[in-house]
Amino acid sequence: MMQKQRAKGQRESVFNNEVVSRFELYNSLFLTLPFYKIKDTGTLLPLFIKYCEDGVNNHETPAEIINAFFKKYTQNNGAKDVIDLLFRFIQYIERQVVLFDAVEDASFNKLNASDEHNALLSYLKKGIDDSSLNQKIEKLIEEFSLRLVLTAHPTQFYPGSVLSIITDLTAAIKINDITSIHLLLQQLGKTPFFNKKSPTPVDEALSLAWYLENVFYFAAANIQSEIDKSLNDYSLDSKKIIELGFWPGGDRDGNPNVHTESTVQVSKMLRQILFRCYYRDFRNLKRRITFRGVDEPIAIVHDVLYKNAFDPNIEMENISDFLIEHLNKIKNTLIDSHDGLFADIVSDLIRKVELYGSHFASLDIRQDSRVLRDVHAYCRQSKPINSMFPENYDSLSEEEKIKTLSFKSARVSHSDKADSLVQDTLQTITEVKQIQQSNGELACHRFIISNCQQASDILQLIELFLWNGWEEDDLSIDFVPLFETVHDLADAATIMETLYSHPFYKKHLKKRGNKQDIMLGFSDSTKDGGYLMANWSIFNAKVALTETANKHNIQLAFFDGRGGPPSRGGGKTHRFYASMGKEIANKNIQLTIQGQTISSQYGSIDSAEFNIEQLINAGISAGIKERHNILLDPVHKNLLDIMAQESYESFVALRKHPLFLSYLEKFSPLTLLSKITISSRPVKRNSGGALKLEDLRAISFVTAWSQLKQNIPGFYGMGTALKSQEKAGNWDKVVKTYQESGYFKTIIDNCMMSMSKSDFAVTAHFINDKEYGAFWKILFDEFTLSKEMLLKLAGHETLMENYPVEKRSIAVREKIVLPLVLIQHYALEQLQNEITEEEKQSYEKLAIRTVYGIVNAGRNLA
Repeated sequence: MMQKQRAKGQRESVFNNEVVSRFELYNSLFLTLPFYKIKDTGTLLPLFIKYCEDGVNNHETPAEIINAFFKKYTQNNGAKDVIDLLFRFIQYIERQVVLFDAVEDASFNKLNASDEHNALLSYLKKGIDDSSLNQKIEKLIEEFSLRLVLTAHPTQFYPGSVLSIITDLTAAIKINDITSIHLLLQQLGKTPFFNKKSPTPVDEALSLAWYLENVFYFAAANIQSEIDKSLNDYSLDSKKIIELGFWPGGDRDGNPNVHTESTVQVSKMLRQILFRCYYRDFRNLKRRITFRGVDEPIAIVHDVLYKNAFDPNIEMENISDFLIEHLNKIKNTLIDSHDGLFADIVSDLIRKVELYGSHFASLDIRQDSRVLRDVHAYCRQSKPINSMFPENYDSLSEEEKIKTLSFKSARVSHSDKADSLVQDTLQTITEVKQIQQSNGELACHRFIISNCQQASDILQLIELFLWNGWEEDDLSIDFVPLFETVHDLADAATIMETLYSHPFYKKHLKKRGNKQDIMLGFSDSTKDGGYLMANWSIFNAKVALTETANKHNIQLAFFDGRGGPPSRGGGKTHRFYASMGKEIANKNIQLTIQGQTISSQYGSIDSAEFNIEQLINAGISAGIKERHNILLDPVHKNLLDIMAQESYESFVALRKHPLFLSYLEKFSPLTLLSKITISSRPVKRNSGGALKLEDLRAISFVTAWSQLKQNIPGFYGMGTALKSQEKAGNWDKVVKTYQESGYFKTIIDNCMMSMSKSDFAVTAHFINDKEYGAFWKILFDEFTLSKEMLLKLAGHETLMENYPVEKRSIAVREKIVLPLVLIQHYALEQLQNEITEEEKQSYEKLAIRTVYGIVNAGRNLA
């Protein structure tokens, strides 16, 4: 215990010296750069920050704080002058956030060097003298995999130009290169932070592909190299463990801007970027290997890579096997004739080709079940398909519908009059086959059905494939149900039981190696049922789904829709996987990474390697230990059942409050999010109608609360549930559960992280609002109660006491962006007044611009 405390203290000391002190140093340099009106901005910003802090402590309104500041420190107090200076404050604070990111990333290895070890290697060592353990390890290695799926959720605000600056700035800070830092800060000050128009899905894909090209291409290969070495040291065959997935261009759920053409373009783009990476590596390889006997294969590989990287007219095909064959020829010649000189460089490129093939990352297709039902209904009107179905098919029971399905191949001819979503679905199904032929089967082999509510949603989709160019024998597609709401999660095992028992689906699964992926969504389940109920519903669904899969001898992989913040399943992700028991399938870890999680956890090769290692370690250790999960014991399970229900009722009561949605609309930038030019995806699913909570996308819901600094989806109901158990005399049981269950402890830790990013002092003046004061008090009282009960449960005095470095990082970031929060609230406040159209547009722009910096600073806020 003393060693752990000492390690924490050392990390905290390193953080203060390496991060906080260096940030303050470079920040002072940044504020003196010769930019537009720098004298005013650089001088006034520190004073403004102090005014904001004092004003919040005194519970003053944003207008009171800002008006008092301008009255004291500036001569021009007209609305235009105020807005002009506030915009310049925003521009500087945005760049301060970037600077802090770069300084923190530069210190990553010093802060995290000794945190984790190679779990696979340590278990391999233990297996030398333990044959049963050795067999277990070999079996686990054979089955284990990690798939990271990059998604285009609109909380990644840095354009590629800024990401490149961050990368270079981080490298310069690592070696204290003041000259380069000074130049890069000047470049940062003059580089736009956002686009003037919303990106297309292809633009989003190109932006995220920056991480594939500059981070994952190297990090995943480096980790795989370590794995190969560990296995080779113990005479075990190499096993590909890491897979990459990609959603931009394939995810059309709720995004009418994604079309078949987008999907095709993105698949081509991923392929071309990959071959440019290969070509870049091969040129370096070619400079070293200048020996006799390798001229011919080097010329062949060079020619093939060059054409695939740069010739837009080349006929695309999966050439990964061809490349591996010729690279092995080069490697063997080096080993046989040249003492193995530079063979390791060739091995590195072979490893990358084995990892990324001709596709780089698997492009997932996702669509809502309601759209797919409409497509099925459209196809049933065509000949000869219409003869296979009764006219009243839609009104049949689920059982009757499934009996009606025949899975006969047919060909649908769809007209231009068909609904655009219908056309897109049918065209995409046809195009997926071409993508597989061009880039390999792994390039696009999963179709995810979101809002999946019944077995027929999957089976009807299979029919759509059979009606659009696919044959039963070559149906190289994995059909992935996505269960999201609390109700759908409860029904998930029953739905899968129906599918596993269905003759056609059973036959299809057998051809796919008896493997089934199931996606579970945190975002909508949190919006639907609150933080604790969402986590508990997913846990119970996983247990039931695992039991069902085991019964049918199916190898199950859970694909977790884990977003950035705890309220969307994020936080200490690897701790969740490490805490799974044998009752939950955990040999194939699959999760989405999105928004700020990408830049914060996978923004550099160092941080990406570290976080990939953590997830692999979590999976390996959980797979080896396979402990029983104590949350399934009657005492613990009953306790969590009751607490989740109480938390759920508390959250639902809040959602049903008549002021719930109007509060968000008035005090947060929710209604302005659609004007932010950072996403191709609409803020809500029903873009034409009035705002309804059920149509509001979970990411917009969570973002709105985070902008308010209230983070309601990340904690609401926890305090009520814990207090209720204390009153019922069950407190000792709750404490015992917390101490014994890693899963429950992680839920609590992540909840504390969410609350650490909340600051009700910012909105304390709401208490005086005649209409919303009582509603604000409901939120604040639950926050206060939750904080009190969580600290009591953990035996801590402050939130995140066990994570002092992360806590300090959050505190510094929150201090940097406090002025942005107040400027946003000030602008929203002004929009409530009688103002001119010109002023309205200015205040809207002001509010919108603050969102960028607040989310960037929060890293996993939205």
